Amino acid sequence: LNKMFAARVLVRRMSVSTALIDGKVIADTIRAEIKAEVGTLQKQTGKVPGLATVLVGDRPDSAVYVRMKQKACHEAGIYAADRSMPGDSTEEEVLKTVQDLNADPRINGILVQLPLPSHINEERILNAVGVEKDVDGFHPVNIGRICMKGRQANFEPCTPKGCIELLDRSGIKIDGMRAVVLGRSNIVGVPIANMLLHRNATVTVVHSRTKDIPSVVREADLIIAAIGQPQFVKREWIKEGAVIIDVGINSISDPSKKSGKRLVGDVDTEGAMGVASHITPVPGGVGPMTIAILLQNTLRGFKAAMNL
Repeated sequence: LNKMFAARVLVRRMSVSTALIDGKVIADTIRAEIKAEVGTLQKQTGKVPGLATVLVGDRPDSAVYVRMKQKACHEAGIYAADRSMPGDSTEEEVLKTVQDLNADPRINGILVQLPLPSHINEERILNAVGVEKDVDGFHPVNIGRICMKGRQANFEPCTPKGCIELLDRSGIKIDGMRAVVLGRSNIVGVPIANMLLHRNATVTVVHSRTKDIPSVVREADLIIAAIGQPQFVKREWIKEGAVIIDVGINSISDPSKKSGKRLVGDVDTEGAMGVASHITPVPGGVGPMTIAILLQNTLRGFKAAMNL
């Protein structure tokens, strides 16, 4: 009898058709919308939004990220200001660069590329970015507003906001959902938990001290996985019909690949197929959204500065 029941449960859990949420398509749509609006605003005002990137040092990965952001700006018609500084720049020199950008009317967004060299206090530099130009959304004032009911942040952090956009543009109603956020980082977990509360979800945050994580995750209508552990969320943990936003990006060994590695998320995607109703792939899910939202925030800053 137990075997028959188990078989029926397995068949039931294989009955869901799982839709992939294509982050690249959605991000491309957002970027096209931004480009069109920037063009219209330029005709109206004679000006365009401006984003400044501050890069201290010559870390190859940071340089690549900055070039990607600058390229995206150029493609959208946004002015990109490059403030690259030597790795031995003093904290005061970096601080002055940020302050100069705060005062520059051409600049509507300032992005300080992390990590900064170890001799520079990151918190001091980030806190120096004007709240009205904090397009990364990490200024304490913006985070504080996100955490308060009835308040509106100037900007919301790019990756969490990208996750919300994926849900909205996929026609998924957040209101009333039971959401489980795996991870409590300042970059994703904490802000998105509060953003989901603003959208009337019932939110639980899972972290390293949470007891019986599988049973908590099984209650979720919506899973936001941002825990930094490859394929951490297993098939057996997923409620039938749940929506999964997989923020994780992890490299694992794969001898079948030329590089010997492949990228996976924090969820066992293959295992989730047939159980989840929607899931973001890795790569190609949340990743492309981050730069799209950065451009969106920069445009928002421009419109606020122009009282549009």
